[in-house]
Amino acid sequence: MRAVCILSGGMDSTTATYIAKNSGYDIIAVHFNYHQRTQQRELQAFNDICDALDIADKYVIDLDFFSQIGASALVDTTLEVPTDGLKEGVPITYVPFRNGIFLSIAAAIAEKENAQAMFIGVVQEDSSGYPDCTEEFIASMQQSINLGTKDTTHIKIETPLIHLKKEDIVKRAIQEGVKLELTWSCYQNEVEACGVCDSCRLRLKGFEKAGIKDLIKYEGVL
Repeated sequence: MRAVCILSGGMDSTTATYIAKNSGYDIIAVHFNYHQRTQQRELQAFNDICDALDIADKYVIDLDFFSQIGASALVDTTLEVPTDGLKEGVPITYVPFRNGIFLSIAAAIAEKENAQAMFIGVVQEDSSGYPDCTEEFIASMQQSINLGTKDTTHIKIETPLIHLKKEDIVKRAIQEGVKLELTWSCYQNEVEACGVCDSCRLRLKGFEKAGIKDLIKYEGVL
């Protein structure tokens, strides 16, 4: 069995990749550089995790056009990353149709590599309101991918974390043997995590509720 894993280097995508590996899949890891603020740090995390899992088959795809489109604080440095707490609705850190584009490219790789599954670490229950992280969206993408590929291609999109809270993801990661200290979640810093962006807040909340210490370094914390 072969699986393409979309691996950003964050906690969720890493846990999904470990689940795929522990389920017996041979992993093809796919990482996207899309001019996000923490591109180099995420790439480092991707490579560290691939090394930890002995993943030799990997793709690093450069997508310059996201910065041309803009409309997201992750790729447009004229927009500020929110640091004043989680709010309802779609945040300014949402990158338009990012997961749809990622899944489409991953599907092309999966078809080429004769993979039966694609794993993505989307989280619907405790995310920041991203519309491309919902179960309905993933089901629609799976249908479209299988309609748009060869008759002999049958790809299932696996979303093992989609209904979990962040604290449950931390616990599941520990169960799967994930080296969480290798992962990176911060939206704006590459040396020490800021601790105040939406992604850092969700991560810290998850570790706190799980009763587990987060081993990455946070700005201003000894």
